[in-house]
Amino acid sequence: MSAHMTGLIIGGVAPAFLFAFANLFIKSSSDLGIGTGPYLLCAGAAILGIGLAISITSSGFAIPLKAGSYAFCAGLTWGTGVALVSIAIAKYQTPMSILVPLFNMNTLVAVLLALWIFAEWKQVHIPRLAIGTVLITAGGILVAKA
Repeated sequence: MSAHMTGLIIGGVAPAFLFAFANLFIKSSSDLGIGTGPYLLCAGAAILGIGLAISITSSGFAIPLKAGSYAFCAGLTWGTGVALVSIAIAKYQTPMSILVPLFNMNTLVAVLLALWIFAEWKQVHIPRLAIGTVLITAGGILVAKA
């Protein structure tokens, strides 16, 4: 298997399944009455454990200030997003089957920002990206009206 294909499986397919189960766990814990704050504390403890395990078993534990700041911002934005999903489920009884496709439209934002900030437009096939963007948008519209 090529390195490219391995990267797609490790960074794309496996996380897709993991994120799908994570969404089911958000709904399950919310249905059982956990508050948003305690949910984030439990999820954060799990993430901390994974981070410690990988840090101990990998090459090092160095955290350059700028890189650590970006990592902190990633956690801050992810945690806020998860909190909002939890609130939508618990307080507004919004179905997970509608929420997930909508918040996964973050793909479009991430793609546009990566094209601009990291100049990835030089590396990708723009027409295919545009077609995918149209399909994601159409899917989001269909799901929101379900």
